Amino acid sequence: MATRSNIAYKNAEGKIISVYAHWDGYPEHNGEMLRRFYNSQAQAEALVALGSISSLGSELGEKQDFDNRDTQKDEWTLAYHRDRGEDLVISEYDDIPSWIDDMEEYAYLYTDAGWIVNDHGATSGGFPVFDYVEDKVCKETVKKIFVED
Repeated sequence: MATRSNIAYKNAEGKIISVYAHWDGYPEHNGEMLRRFYNSQAQAEALVALGSISSLGSELGEKQDFDNRDTQKDEWTLAYHRDRGEDLVISEYDDIPSWIDDMEEYAYLYTDAGWIVNDHGATSGGFPVFDYVEDKVCKETVKKIFVED
């Protein structure tokens, strides 16, 4: 079962530019990949420019055969437009609340201070709530240690 997410950045006009990511959207995977390998505005923009993605890799990579898992490189991002020839899908939102209203399970936003994540549309007082990815990963790890053991 897929854990879906959205990956976004805020452009110079204040719009949220976002793409869908199908697999492994939880903070321990996509969150960590974003934090470790896409840690600048330029890298966030380049990732989003691929359009919707199937799976996030540590590198943008190059065109690869979407349907042939034997030839795909695990470290390369698998994109629906570039790698499968689908329409390029990049969404634009006027503000963060409208983006969160339309999001998947996790929503990642690049900021100058690092990646932040909204978990399943969480709000407080009508406003979206975000955690820094590294804080969310730490919380989830602690939770697994104490709750699941």
